[in-house]
Amino acid sequence: MTVEYDLPPIEAPGVPRARQMLERARWAAQAFATYDRDSVLRIVEAVTRAAEDNAERYAEWAVRETGFGVVADKAVKNKLCSRGILETYREHDYVSPRIDGDRKIVEVPRPAGVVFALTPSTNPVSTVYFKVILALMTRNAVVVSPHPAAKQCCSDAARVLAEAAVAAGAPDGVVQWVEEPSVPLIDALMTDSRTDVILATGGVAVVRAAYSSGNPAIGVGPGNVPVLVDATADLARAAKKLVDSKAFDNSVLCTNESVLVVEDAVADRLLREMSRHGAHLLGPEERDKVRDAVFPGGRFDTSVVGRDAATIADRAGIRIPPRTRVLVAPFDLAVKEEPLAHEKLCPVLGLTRVPTARRGIRTAEALLRIGGAGHSAVIHSNDPRTVMEYAAAVDVLRVTVNEGGSTGSAGFSTNLAPSMTIGTGFVGRSSLSENLQPQHLVNLTRIAYSTDPSEVLPSYAGLVPWAAPTGPVPAYPVASNLGDAGPTGPAATRPSSSSDSTAEVREELRRLIIEELTAIIKG
Repeated sequence: MTVEYDLPPIEAPGVPRARQMLERARWAAQAFATYDRDSVLRIVEAVTRAAEDNAERYAEWAVRETGFGVVADKAVKNKLCSRGILETYREHDYVSPRIDGDRKIVEVPRPAGVVFALTPSTNPVSTVYFKVILALMTRNAVVVSPHPAAKQCCSDAARVLAEAAVAAGAPDGVVQWVEEPSVPLIDALMTDSRTDVILATGGVAVVRAAYSSGNPAIGVGPGNVPVLVDATADLARAAKKLVDSKAFDNSVLCTNESVLVVEDAVADRLLREMSRHGAHLLGPEERDKVRDAVFPGGRFDTSVVGRDAATIADRAGIRIPPRTRVLVAPFDLAVKEEPLAHEKLCPVLGLTRVPTARRGIRTAEALLRIGGAGHSAVIHSNDPRTVMEYAAAVDVLRVTVNEGGSTGSAGFSTNLAPSMTIGTGFVGRSSLSENLQPQHLVNLTRIAYSTDPSEVLPSYAGLVPWAAPTGPVPAYPVASNLGDAGPTGPAATRPSSSSDSTAEVREELRRLIIEELTAIIKG
């Protein structure tokens, strides 16, 4: 006789851990969703202060851990993505009901719930800062999953932000992080129904996985930013802006310029100006060596991401002037077969000359057919007609004018929304058509009255369904046999005053269980 047993499936390593994290995040999100605006702002201010205070430390740590980028530039990004984000949105209200008397509609903001935030190695801590602050500003819980190459600095940054949030009154577990990212763990977090939305910043594979997870996802696409300089441009200004942007953090921002398209009539003057700011124009032999070093076998070598110009020149076996910041590599045709026409997350700038601005626009279109559809483009021009024609022709959703693309398209030196997540819209296979903002993590419940004139909208003034928490916020109710560490990490991630609250919760659970067992026995 054969006895068949219905055994549970063997779970991949990390799956139980993922479930614990999401259960804790769900609990925190439900509690946080009841907070009023003043309480939320107090928490976000505390987290921002902690992020800002550690901006330089994490910039140095990120460069040391990943091996690329510029410490000073990463510190700037960390500050922009902490204090800069708070100051941009401080006066915005993502909590209180909004009353439209003319339309007789009342909108009640509802947070997404649990946000799963994937962060890249190129902009590691700045993206952690950005996504955590956006999530908290909109009363969401967030689970951060860093790129494995930046897991140490990102995990520590998330820990510091979590401690600041809880100390300011946020629920325990409102910020969590993956210390050891693995495919099974990330897959479990992405596909679990307790994840309400995924913010995917990273490579194409990561974004596609997020979109195929079965959960709502906001992903972005790669860039390949063309920059057109026409004959009307202020060449001295354009040269400085262009070199500074391309050299910023060694070109790891996907908004950095990839190929310079310049009108022939001003090309030599522009290049002379660029050389004054640290650009080196490669000769044909030097260009070929750099191309082979950056694109061996025609494919981009990711080991050169974020390396400085001197390192790339050394790898290519060429000599360049001291203090060179950008290598300018000329080529003739903007075709797919030309590696230099593709995205380059390093300070190598492609260069192609065109006879007219109109031909330059066609060249920019060709570059975006190779890659970067929906992302960004830059133009230096004082002719609004050319700017308009350029913007209408290039297949992107943001065009930065007379400003560097790195910070311009990311919204830090323009009035676009400041962001580390750049939506590429339908053409770029993204659900987001603009820079990620807090409003994208909020839904609105709309109370709508009849359009009949006899139906009058009553007064909703002062009616707010949320309130400041009264008394200390209880810790997450962990099981008593899990000890001080709890299910998801060290006790340091909980409030320092949580031990008494935890004991009370455990005692209450014990009492309820005894009552239930007694009832069963008597029954």
